[in-house]
Amino acid sequence: MPPPKDVVKIAIQMVGAIPQLIELQQSKPLAAVLKDWAAGMESLTDQEAERLYSGIQSNNVDVKTESLKKLASLSQDVTFAREFINRNGLKQIFYIVEEGNDTGEILAHTLKAFMELMEHDFVSWETLSAAFIKKIVSYVNMNAMDASVQQLSMSILENMVPSSRVLFELVKKEVTVDRLLTHLQVTNVQLQLKATALLIALLLAATDAERRVWGSGQHWGANIIHSSEPLGDEMAHYLYVLQSLSLNLHEHRMRTSMDPYSQEQRDLLQSLRQAAFESENDAPAGTFSTERRRSLCAKEFRKLGFMNNSNPAEDLRRAPPGLLALDNMVYFSRHTPSAYSRFILENSSREDKHECPFARSSIQLTLILCEILHIGEQCSETAQAFYPMFFGQDHFFEELFCICIQLVNKTWKEMRATQEDFDKVLQVVREQITRTLTLKPTSLELFKTRVNALNYSEILKLRQTERLHQEETLAVPVLELRERLKPELLELIRQQRLLRLCEGTLFRKISSRRRQDKLWYCRLSPNHKVLHYGDVEEGVHSPPIESLTEKIPVADMKALLVGKECPHTKEKSSGKQNKDVLELAFSIVYDVEEYCLNFVAPTRYEFCLWTDGLNVLLGKEMTSERTQTDLDILLSMELKLRLLDLENISIPDNPPPVPKPPSNLNFCYDFSHAEQ
Repeated sequence: MPPPKDVVKIAIQMVGAIPQLIELQQSKPLAAVLKDWAAGMESLTDQEAERLYSGIQSNNVDVKTESLKKLASLSQDVTFAREFINRNGLKQIFYIVEEGNDTGEILAHTLKAFMELMEHDFVSWETLSAAFIKKIVSYVNMNAMDASVQQLSMSILENMVPSSRVLFELVKKEVTVDRLLTHLQVTNVQLQLKATALLIALLLAATDAERRVWGSGQHWGANIIHSSEPLGDEMAHYLYVLQSLSLNLHEHRMRTSMDPYSQEQRDLLQSLRQAAFESENDAPAGTFSTERRRSLCAKEFRKLGFMNNSNPAEDLRRAPPGLLALDNMVYFSRHTPSAYSRFILENSSREDKHECPFARSSIQLTLILCEILHIGEQCSETAQAFYPMFFGQDHFFEELFCICIQLVNKTWKEMRATQEDFDKVLQVVREQITRTLTLKPTSLELFKTRVNALNYSEILKLRQTERLHQEETLAVPVLELRERLKPELLELIRQQRLLRLCEGTLFRKISSRRRQDKLWYCRLSPNHKVLHYGDVEEGVHSPPIESLTEKIPVADMKALLVGKECPHTKEKSSGKQNKDVLELAFSIVYDVEEYCLNFVAPTRYEFCLWTDGLNVLLGKEMTSERTQTDLDILLSMELKLRLLDLENISIPDNPPPVPKPPSNLNFCYDFSHAEQ
């Protein structure tokens, strides 16, 4: 008997499941069809959860292994995870771990399944038993243990630490920093990554006092920095966080003003004077009267460069840089006494208007270094900017100050500066430091060499070169030519943006709780009609378009949202939302139901390319700052090529006047007569 005409068969496949062929009755409402199908799928999910729950308890090793492997895969689905947990499945996983009879592949699959189940936040981390936690800790502390098990164990502990202070104290007690440093020295990149992630989680949860006890962290990343393996984005981010947390240990001193009634702080201030003018203070205490001694001290503090020489503590009342400036001056005087004495005595012998004030320069330089190194700022969730020379260097900030304060004196002399030029000199010094830091020197010695080579005359040359590159000829004909070239070059930029979308980009799923390992890929079809996207495994950089199962027709796209307008940024509380994530977030609104596909771009550059490309698909203007930058570069290049023959020729603002017509045209050749 032939099937009814209003019944068709269609195939439906869920991610990770076998395709199903179902009969669709076209006369039946779509909502009813979907409800029936969902009920059937829920029933299948219940059956699968029950089957795997039984399988992981099997005495057959092969059945148990296969069941745990499939459990780890299916647990990514929130519906399946809920059903499995409702069957008290986590208790069985705890039993497998706590018994400790299974190792290797079975244990790895068990821990992987546990991680995926906990990812959905159905169960609190605080409910874990002490026996389970100690077992996980033991896997991290063992020397002879499967690397995959150790990686998963460290990921579990990384998630536990931020959950509560009790769990943090437990992990801190059981997993020592020395043990984690051992893992950082191995050649396994993934093990290094997980150990660094756990170390960062511990540092983020710790107080400043606890971080000081553990150390500044400058030696922790040295082995990773000097490894032959290239650093991935995630490791670069962890090194940035490690650097930020270590430098932020200076924040308290930076924000603390000097207390003129503190004997300890007054002694530090006096030690600066005594170190500089030791030979002049050899006279017995009773030789001078109190008034005479006070006058001598004021004179010496003036030579040291304090603006308020009668009460130098007033110069250090400004915070920032606060007491951090005093700490730096004292460190410089004690660890490089010859350079300190040379700085003070050299400027004491100059004319008053040309002397470089040591104390005033030190206070301002400390503030500049704090701003450049972002001391006191919250760690970004996505930044990867770290300085290789930070790692492997004791007292990094103080040593950097010692180099830079001598640079101030050197630049002051090169500029032949007076007291009125103080701000100009410090601006040049800031530029010297920032330009040198962009070169990413690997050691402070290399930094010192390069920053000293970048003298004032070099800065002037660089400024002039950049100014010449930025300045365009402003003659009216050239401006008109620019306007004529713009449409052609904007079309070139549009095509480049669409080509970039066709290549696709790897996006990382970021939650408010932690930086996750899950990745997904999105790319535009070659005919620019469909967006393809889907989850991918770690290490896959450019998956074929056929493997991306999810699709959005470009015709269904309604709008592009960015920043705070995106739904995935509105869901998070403003306190937890990081400014950098807001700057990288965008969403596509599609379909009549106005669904959203949410993105967090890996970099600002990718954000600009994607938002521009999506605006092109929507028929809108490209609005990113990258569009303007690219347009300026292309316009500059095209103008220079077209005006190459006019080099050193001045272009008038107005065209030359058209001459009057001649009185007769007898000088013209008569072509018609020639043809006859």
